[in-house]
Amino acid sequence: MSSPAEKFAQAASRRKFDSSHLGHFIEQLPYPLDEFQRAAAQSVQEGHSVLVAAPTGAGKSVVGEFACYLAVHTGRKAFYTTPIKALSNQKYADLVEQHGEKNVGLLTGDTSHNGEAPIVVMTTEVLRNMLYAGSSTLAGLGFVVMDEVHYLADRFRGAVWEEVLIHLPESVQVVALSATVSNAEEFGDWMQQVRGDTDVVITEHRPVPLYQHMMVGHSMYDLLVQDDEKRLKVNPRLLERISLITRGSRGGRRFDAGAPSGRRGRGRRPAPQSKPGESFRPAHRADVIDSLDRAGLLPAITFIFSRNGCEAAVAQLLGYGTQLVSPEEGESIRAYVAERVANIPTQDLAVIGYHDFVEGLTRGFAAHHAGMLPTFREIVEELFVTGRIKAVFATETLALGINMPARSVVLERLVKYNGESHVDITPAEFTQLTGRAGRRGIDVEGHAVVLYNRGVEAEAVAGLASRRTYPLRSSFRPTFNMAVNLVHTVGRERAREVLESSFAQFQADRSVVGLSRKLRQNEEGLEGYAEAMQCHLGDFTEYAGMRRRISELEKNAAKKRAAAVRAAADRSLGELAPGDVVRIPSGRREGLAIVVKANRGGKREGPSPSVITADGQLRQVTSSDIDAPLDPLARLQIPKGFTTRSPKSRRDLAATLRAKVPHDPPKPMRRTAIEPDRAITAEIEELQRRLRAHPCHTCEYREDHARWAERWWKLRRETDTLVSKINNRTHTVAKQFDRICDVLVEFDYLEPNDTKHGGLALTERGTSLMRLYSDKDLLTAECLRAGIWEKLDAPSLAAAVSALVHESRRDVVGEAPRMPNRDVADALEETHNLWSVIDDALVQHRLTEMAAPDAGLAWAVHRWTAGQGLEAVLRDEELTAGDFVRRCRQLVDLLDQIAGAAHHEGLTKTAKAAIAGIQRGVVAADRLD
Repeated sequence: MSSPAEKFAQAASRRKFDSSHLGHFIEQLPYPLDEFQRAAAQSVQEGHSVLVAAPTGAGKSVVGEFACYLAVHTGRKAFYTTPIKALSNQKYADLVEQHGEKNVGLLTGDTSHNGEAPIVVMTTEVLRNMLYAGSSTLAGLGFVVMDEVHYLADRFRGAVWEEVLIHLPESVQVVALSATVSNAEEFGDWMQQVRGDTDVVITEHRPVPLYQHMMVGHSMYDLLVQDDEKRLKVNPRLLERISLITRGSRGGRRFDAGAPSGRRGRGRRPAPQSKPGESFRPAHRADVIDSLDRAGLLPAITFIFSRNGCEAAVAQLLGYGTQLVSPEEGESIRAYVAERVANIPTQDLAVIGYHDFVEGLTRGFAAHHAGMLPTFREIVEELFVTGRIKAVFATETLALGINMPARSVVLERLVKYNGESHVDITPAEFTQLTGRAGRRGIDVEGHAVVLYNRGVEAEAVAGLASRRTYPLRSSFRPTFNMAVNLVHTVGRERAREVLESSFAQFQADRSVVGLSRKLRQNEEGLEGYAEAMQCHLGDFTEYAGMRRRISELEKNAAKKRAAAVRAAADRSLGELAPGDVVRIPSGRREGLAIVVKANRGGKREGPSPSVITADGQLRQVTSSDIDAPLDPLARLQIPKGFTTRSPKSRRDLAATLRAKVPHDPPKPMRRTAIEPDRAITAEIEELQRRLRAHPCHTCEYREDHARWAERWWKLRRETDTLVSKINNRTHTVAKQFDRICDVLVEFDYLEPNDTKHGGLALTERGTSLMRLYSDKDLLTAECLRAGIWEKLDAPSLAAAVSALVHESRRDVVGEAPRMPNRDVADALEETHNLWSVIDDALVQHRLTEMAAPDAGLAWAVHRWTAGQGLEAVLRDEELTAGDFVRRCRQLVDLLDQIAGAAHHEGLTKTAKAAIAGIQRGVVAADRLD
């Protein structure tokens, strides 16, 4: 690896460009550059890499556009990378408008257009794959723009950004564009270390000021106001209004009362007011939009952290009769949408909810979420950006970087479901969401509105709005594919050096400095505490140790008993059989339920029988739903024709349950007893006897000594933890890489080779793994090695491989996935067996476990690849059209990798045939022509 001095010299040797370029570029712009934009562009012109950290909407992308301008005018190439395909498509359209179609290309997972152009827009993964493959397209590369570079904190895909920054040739200038983060200087220091001469340009100034509000019922209030000393504080009128609600008062105010300090439109009708005696209810979604419209605050994005919530909002506005655009504009929108969906088969339009979708658009509003068809999302984005629709109800995915600003942003709630539990949104997320408010060059100001609900505190909202402490944290970790590519290209030892230069290791090393300082302080404190607890009657350290041991044993006994109860609870779930009636003690599934399907669990998951609750809901019961063994209260016969897929069957069974099992059911038919641990009890009794016999036991200052001893033990634990943290953070990434290499040797993808630097070389299997970039890269390679896909036809191959890309939504409960045929079932069983072996190895080598293959998409994918229509494919599936299309695209990407990595000619042909079968209709609808 080059030394810092060599990197600096390399960067300094980059060609400095004629200073007239920036002047000519500015002349073409319809607006003058802000100071930070000019400073960053000047750095690019002088041949430096640059990190630009600025708020959403500040205009930092113009710096990346200047790098593209330089590429075109100096005979070099520029790659403009983005985190998501939608942003790539949007940036491609912007750059085509600036430089012409012949000068701009687009490379995404499923699109390759004009890839040798001077400017190529691509997803970051595409560039990473190019670097590993040594693509000829890299020749002449002068600039790489990394838009939304703060995305490297994403735990699923963030590592790709670091891989690119580390592996790019040092002669390439990097223009990194980031949202405002509190440790931008730290990230800039790391870029300086790995890229050479790098300037950091930071601004927290928003060109369009943002005003924060809360809407309570139908009234909107400024969130913050100035006191007599010009300091910001929470609006007293807002606090008074919330106080009235919490005390049960029913006072009402007009919409304009105490509210937006920004512009207001003319009121068309008075806002609804609360009547005496009414309980508080948040405003109806249609009323919120109507209020914003009357105040002149449209267009608006309302963030709802639920796909169903977004669709429900559109349905509510349709039912309310909301009309935000003129009938003439509505018909123009209808014609535009019909043109955009012309290549989607007519029979599929009804399946994907086209008619409700277009009806909302013609009235000026729409939903936007990941479950929608990608074509529909793009239509919404295009219409909203051009101002033709006025309200969008979106999930947080819209805030990822798509240039879709609004005059106002509304947050319905400050809590979201993160896939595991409901959590409060962070200050970083709040800023990212509200940052969409205020369109540069259009709006004088932007507005962020939080809807009041019971439990929401104005002070907490003010804290979210004012905090700016959200650091960028690396999510980088080596993968199996990364390991074989690095070993092949630079050797194991050099690969370790490369990985040690990651931002993850940079942050770990910096944190060790503070930990070492704290360790020295703790060691001095331990000496002082040891001296203070000395006793003139005997060895108090020994006495304190026995007391500590007794306390630990008592805690361990309690933990052991709790673990025994949990284990018994798990066993009880596994022993339940169809027809058993149980009472679930608490939680969402509380109450009587009847078991309809047994589930004894598997390697990774505990038992989870399916039950029908007393209100007819199908649920899965896991150990998290119970705190003690769940013993059956009675047994009922399940009807022969019963199926969980039929709502009527579920209702009928629930009615039988309510009728035949009394409200206060009898005691369980069996009881599970938990015995205490006699060995632990005996050891505690022996220690207590020795404690009473110890000389220090009679010391009159015993408890004073004991308090010092307790402080010593507490500090000792803290010190041991610090030592462990320091050891764990030293060479963290390289240690993980070594463990990955050990697994690869074990599975014969790498082999010892004394002639290679680092003692490892690729095997023939390893060359196949080099071409596989999926999350389950090693499992895919093992399936290729075992030949489990070689006898499958195209639809069956697509179905079997879908298990490596699909991940069922956690809240979906149902029966075991249906299999299209025996061949697919056998292939998936073998895939699961291979996964189990790999997962055992990962646990043994202390690596992150791999998610199990998920066959939930196999049936639908087989039907689609075999040529069936969308209605037949999605019938009885817990899957939206948008999710299906997204998974199909991921599947096409993986099948393409398999076609390139397979050493079996028949499998390569079958993979290509499967891709052709998938890439049709709605799946291919929004690909670039």
